[in-house]
Amino acid sequence: MSVPKVAIVGRPNVGKSSILNWLAGKLVSVVDPTAGVTRDRVTYLMSHRERYFEMVDTGGIGIVDSDDLSADIERQIAVALEEADMILFVVDGMAGVTPLDREVATRLRRIDVPKLIAVNKCDSTKTDLESAEFYALADAPMLQVSVKGNRNRKELIEAILEQLPSADETEATSGAALSEIPELKIALVGRRNAGKSSFINALAETERMIVSEIAGTTRDSVDVRFELDGKSFVAIDTPGVRKRKSLANDIEYYGLIRAQKSIRRADVVLQFFDSTKTISRVDKQLADEIVERCKPSIFIVNKWDLGLDEGMTSEKWAEYLFATFKMLRHVPIAFTTATESRNIKPVINLAQSIHKQARQRISTGVLNRIVQSAIEANPPRYKKNRRPKVFYATQVAEAPPTIVLKCNEPKLFDDSWKRYLLGVLRDELPFKEVPIRLYLRGRDDNTRDKP
Repeated sequence: MSVPKVAIVGRPNVGKSSILNWLAGKLVSVVDPTAGVTRDRVTYLMSHRERYFEMVDTGGIGIVDSDDLSADIERQIAVALEEADMILFVVDGMAGVTPLDREVATRLRRIDVPKLIAVNKCDSTKTDLESAEFYALADAPMLQVSVKGNRNRKELIEAILEQLPSADETEATSGAALSEIPELKIALVGRRNAGKSSFINALAETERMIVSEIAGTTRDSVDVRFELDGKSFVAIDTPGVRKRKSLANDIEYYGLIRAQKSIRRADVVLQFFDSTKTISRVDKQLADEIVERCKPSIFIVNKWDLGLDEGMTSEKWAEYLFATFKMLRHVPIAFTTATESRNIKPVINLAQSIHKQARQRISTGVLNRIVQSAIEANPPRYKKNRRPKVFYATQVAEAPPTIVLKCNEPKLFDDSWKRYLLGVLRDELPFKEVPIRLYLRGRDDNTRDKP
């Protein structure tokens, strides 16, 4: 199971960023009295009572952005809500219930995940009785807190943990991961006319999708269910994507948004390239989304029969891809001719393999021995006469494999050493073809209020 995500939402200027910083015990998100300062999602990995969860700060719902970025802010909020395992609904206890609070509540009612109302700015118990009006906003527990008065921080963290999947449930999910692979969702993304729909037709062995030489035929993301060797799969076909500045109308614009959403939904992403064309900006945008979401993926060089006719080799294409996408050098490459059903089944088998890799758990003992050996072979360099130290390592989640290093000071470890350690982990652990998330946490991180 992945690290649970807690989305912090609410109208502008209720103290969402302040709550994130307060819970983290450090400045993570910008705090400013000007409404709408937070635009992108800001995340922070929290730990409490040996549980890890990710707090996700969002922009204020309903803000009219001064730089005309309201649509972008809204998309970031939508992503946070879509991925959330729990929602922390923040309101202002001093202001009372506002019309915009009610609008936020109406939106949240449609989302079927646990919720918790945090009534912020309750500096003393004198206002607690007045906070009862917030119960009308959601069928959820409520807690009065104050960042300024440092009130009920520990209680808020405990209340969040109560709403998240239990540790036993997480362990059960992890234990079942290797023996029972659930229905696999595979997203097919790429620029227009790269052969995605032809690939799905070859999988489904039927004209389930419209296949056309006219670029951009598929306008909606469509789920196609199929079976292979007695196992059930879902292929998510997405619209072909074109450059943002070339988006001719709303249909094509929302096609890009749907492609990004399909990547988020998928267990494995197949990114398609046309063997007769060079890598484009669109390809790079999609690859960036894959990197950001830490999704296991496969590069599909399609129309390979035409590529061979032009004198290309698989080695040249591999070098080309890895030189372009340096952050995705672990990604396997497949060469297909979808219209002739060439190499289709091996791609699905490979997708199963890397999905299985992403769901593996490594014992703390094994992980620490590997990390210690890596440190002995290549110790991190001193910084400002201080020695970087790693106390222990632990895997806190899978899909993607998420590893936390407890250390004396994360800032002492330079990026080159972290890349070296990731390379060692990839070589030594069964994560050779999947992304790995690596977090460094100081020994003082999230220590307040711990028993």
